[in-house]
Amino acid sequence: MPAPGELTFVSPRGAKKPPRHLADLTPAERREAVAGLGEKPFRAKQLSQHYFARYADDPAAWTDIPAAARERLASALLPELMSVVRHVSCDDDTTCKTLWRLFDGTLVESVLMRYPDRVTMCISSQAGCGMNCPFCATGQAGLTRNLSTAEIVHQIVAGMRSLRDGEVPGGPARLSNIVFMGMGEPLANYNRVVGSIRRLTDPEPEGLGLSQRGITVSTVGLVPAMLRFADEGFKCRLAVSLHAPDDELRDTLVPVNTRWRVREVLDAAWHYADVSGRRVSVEYALIKDINDQAWRADLLGRLLRGRRVHVNLIPLNPTPGSKWTASRPQDEQRFVEVLESHGVPVTVRDTRGQEIEGACGQLAAAER
Repeated sequence: MPAPGELTFVSPRGAKKPPRHLADLTPAERREAVAGLGEKPFRAKQLSQHYFARYADDPAAWTDIPAAARERLASALLPELMSVVRHVSCDDDTTCKTLWRLFDGTLVESVLMRYPDRVTMCISSQAGCGMNCPFCATGQAGLTRNLSTAEIVHQIVAGMRSLRDGEVPGGPARLSNIVFMGMGEPLANYNRVVGSIRRLTDPEPEGLGLSQRGITVSTVGLVPAMLRFADEGFKCRLAVSLHAPDDELRDTLVPVNTRWRVREVLDAAWHYADVSGRRVSVEYALIKDINDQAWRADLLGRLLRGRRVHVNLIPLNPTPGSKWTASRPQDEQRFVEVLESHGVPVTVRDTRGQEIEGACGQLAAAER
């Protein structure tokens, strides 16, 4: 049951559930599922080894499993979840955006970004988004449905496979960072996002063996879910999409602010920082003449100074037909200077992917 005041989201009536997949299940549940198919429980570990450690979901590659059992196990526990509609890339192919079609025709996106010192993947947790932020392409589309745990995890598995196989320029590599900043509000799909974090970070072969410290989960400020997330014991980073320091403007830019005010959201963020020991990231999309005034930078600095926090300023990647656009360079620089005058660490995000409709939701909207 949701906590009092917590938002809940349900898929449209009559929508089909995604097929059950190995990544939806805990290790114990996998053994039970395999036994239910008349196979020895140890086959569950073999399947996990193939999927989570070798990224091999083609039964033909499972040479340690009898041929007669492969198709049965694959059909029941490794069904096809999603197919590639198209890849688009830029930055000499080191930034690659993938548009996926899920089993029911739903479209979602993921982005893989290779830098000299790291590889980051931005993934979706919902198809669409119910937060209705007016400057966001995904928010304009509305919510279609939550993704399953396996649909979230499979975006990462596909990315790790392409890195291992040298499909991204620069030679074989290992994924170092995952950000839940694609389509959707992660904490509005709470149980499946938490389940996916466990699959991503459980040791091989039970999971992908990634570090929790390399995972960032964003939220627009669902306070009850933020407090609940603090109790999970994760070492992930929490990123709060604030976008305005004052309630009057934030009510417009982030409509959920009418439920939980700026100070409530920040208090929940500080609680997460205290419990996890991790610095909170405050995401702030700079929008020309809307939220980029120096006095707003001063107010933000007063709210954040002395806290375990880092501000990530995001030059807005405008969506087609939108009245919202990126701040002028001089206003962006002044915003940075005012925050730094309060001793608040701040960086301006690298604006990758603009030429490939890099803003979240743009590629899916164009396909529709």
